[in-house]
Amino acid sequence: MSATENIDPKILEKMEKFAENYAKKCGLVVNPNREAAEAVIKGLAAHVQELGKPLCPCNFYPDKKEEVKLRRWICPCDEMQMFKYCHCLLFTTPEGLPVTEYLPPWHEGRQIYGEVKDPAPDKCRALARFDKILEYLKEYVKEHGLDIPEEELIKWAEKIAKKK
Repeated sequence: MSATENIDPKILEKMEKFAENYAKKCGLVVNPNREAAEAVIKGLAAHVQELGKPLCPCNFYPDKKEEVKLRRWICPCDEMQMFKYCHCLLFTTPEGLPVTEYLPPWHEGRQIYGEVKDPAPDKCRALARFDKILEYLKEYVKEHGLDIPEEELIKWAEKIAKKK
């Protein structure tokens, strides 16, 4: 029996409401592909039940409890809060595409989907600060074995950071 088969219906309902409310707040929608959206929501609910937090179900974690402490993949994850990019495809444009406009051209999301404009650029991106973005980009480059000069990372972080 999978972890998603014994989810408390109250937790599942809470995660469904969270997804709808967060999408609306950000000027996005919950993925119009209901099957895809439901799979992610069930995964989030299963993690809430197991770990007490909505850990992103679309990643593999050697130690989920340690990952929860790091917080970077708690929904809405750091990528969503910096770049408005949901790699799970839970939060999308009405066409069912993730926003990729703020991702650098070498990021896998931008490589897969091309440039998808943000339909509501004035909403969300709470962590879109230069220092957070630069730190994330450095980690991403290292984890993916990319050879991107630091100057390019700095330029991109400056370009997409929210101005105060």
